[in-house]
Amino acid sequence: MKTIEKSQKISWEALTYFNFYRFLISFLFVSLYWIGHLPEPLGEYDRNIFGIAAHIYLFVSISAQLLVRVKVPAYVIQVAVNVFLDIAIITVMMYASAGLNSGFGMLLVISVAGGSLLSSGKMGILYASVATIMVLGHEGYMQLQQTGVTPHYTHAGFLGITFFAAALISHALAKRVAVSEALAEERAVDLENLAILNEHIVQRLQSGIVVLDDAFRVVLVNESATQLLGITNVPQSADLSEISSELDRKMHEWIESTGRQSTIIKLGNEKVEIQASFTRLKLEKKFEILIFLEDVSTLRQRAQQMKLASLGRLTASIAHEVRNPLGAISHAGQLLMEADSITDENRRLTTIIDEQSRRVNNIIENVMSISRREKAVPTIVKLDEWLEKFKQEFVNRNELRPEALKLLVGSDNIYATMDPEQLYQVLWNLSENAIRYSSENPLLEIRCEIMREMQRPYIDVIDRGPGIAADVEEQLFEPFFTTSSEGSGLGLYIARELCEANQASLRLNANTEQGCCFRIYFSHHEKQHNII
Repeated sequence: MKTIEKSQKISWEALTYFNFYRFLISFLFVSLYWIGHLPEPLGEYDRNIFGIAAHIYLFVSISAQLLVRVKVPAYVIQVAVNVFLDIAIITVMMYASAGLNSGFGMLLVISVAGGSLLSSGKMGILYASVATIMVLGHEGYMQLQQTGVTPHYTHAGFLGITFFAAALISHALAKRVAVSEALAEERAVDLENLAILNEHIVQRLQSGIVVLDDAFRVVLVNESATQLLGITNVPQSADLSEISSELDRKMHEWIESTGRQSTIIKLGNEKVEIQASFTRLKLEKKFEILIFLEDVSTLRQRAQQMKLASLGRLTASIAHEVRNPLGAISHAGQLLMEADSITDENRRLTTIIDEQSRRVNNIIENVMSISRREKAVPTIVKLDEWLEKFKQEFVNRNELRPEALKLLVGSDNIYATMDPEQLYQVLWNLSENAIRYSSENPLLEIRCEIMREMQRPYIDVIDRGPGIAADVEEQLFEPFFTTSSEGSGLGLYIARELCEANQASLRLNANTEQGCCFRIYFSHHEKQHNII
């Protein structure tokens, strides 16, 4: 539909230019007539007829231009009427100017060629035929009237041939132009469709895309970038610093070659980590900068998948090399305990052997549980309902008073994307740690809110303990690190690994003498990546 409308618009514009040419010619003839100095041979045979024909031609050209404006009657009719009127009026002016020697035949050639270009089909042949008949008729009329002007039938014949040649050539050119125009329109439609497809793909990309022009103004921002940057509306041609001052600073450091091409930045009050990669796009006379934004939790998830694959191979070797000797040690200790001649001192030593064997076996089981763990199956969880069920089960199984666990949920419509079983394991581990170190009521507080800037949900697990020593804080999530003689040092490590497997993150959000706060950040439930 757009192509047809555009083609019709071009046709009407071409007819407008043709009518403007007719207006200039007729206006020139009328002006020369009123000046009173018509150059020879204009009006040489009959000045009055020439003047009447010139005025009629001017009136017709003005009227035709007005009809083009209102597009009434139809385009085809207007072209045909204008060309036929041109042929008739120019033939009369040629008669008033002593025939073919006046040079009006060239004006007829232009009218025939113009009509052929503006018309479709074989209308150009009809215009050439009518013009040829008019010229030959003019010569015959001049001979019959015996005006003293010698008829030039040969000249008229060659002029007729010129009419047909001009019509055929113009028709061929018009056809070729039409084909080229149709091809150009088809290419334009293809390019438009491709542009729409590219925009759709860019907008649906899970990676954030920001494109800047050579003045560092924002040209394009996709949906993922707005989610990662925590913005809603991007002003037209906004400067990058208006969107993110930290991202703008890193970009200028990269341009000045003092910064890295890929860097991790922390945005917002919640310090969400995003990896930004900068690339320069060199265009013909300018350059643009392309910025890729990736949620660090997604990158960590990919790394975690690779780590688990390596850990699976390692734990198989551990099970074979450690478990069999450990079983032999444990069995030997049990046999010693059953001996009749064992002393109390040796019985205490065998008890130590048994306890430590169980501890080592528990460590192996925890490590193997990581490698054997099935791939996360994230689903959308309605956190208010899920946390209420978790609270009831946790209180009952640990035989706590209901007020020992305080649950605060900011809204009834908070959703998170995570494997429910793995979320249960993470939250249970954090809650048990909180109870172990809390000394006041409530022993444990769980909060659930949505970050305003990033629109990402989170869960806080808060204890009422003495806090964590500064030298211990940096090693909290390292495997096998523990401050308890009974712990394996894998609880927080496994909890963080489970979070990263679900594109979430776990970190120590606050550490004071009144207690600690561990926070689980979830990915936006509409921007979840699929990792294969």
